[in-house]
Amino acid sequence: MPADLFEGSPLLFLLVTVVMGGWAAWMTARGIARTWRPFWQCVPALLAVAGAVRFIHFALFEGTLVSGPRYLADACVVLAIGAVAFRFTRTRQMTTQYRWLYERTSPLTWRERAGTP
Repeated sequence: MPADLFEGSPLLFLLVTVVMGGWAAWMTARGIARTWRPFWQCVPALLAVAGAVRFIHFALFEGTLVSGPRYLADACVVLAIGAVAFRFTRTRQMTTQYRWLYERTSPLTWRERAGTP
């Protein structure tokens, strides 16, 4: 990622986009997954979170509010974290609520139990 996208310092990008935006993305995607809604409903919500992250850069750290490449960088980070959160939550749901049908194979995947019809 070019240094131009950091807008200030990489530490600021890490703090605002990855930590604060990542937490908001995780909670947003988790909420959508917990209500059994499909993943595509995460996308508009996470793009709004990326807009909020861009606004925090602008309001608190005198960053650029309207910048396509910087918004895209924020959106990529937020969407990636949100996708992991959605899948993690959905895996947990499937393996706890349907314990007799599915077993967890990793934090993000599950499979049918052996011997299930």
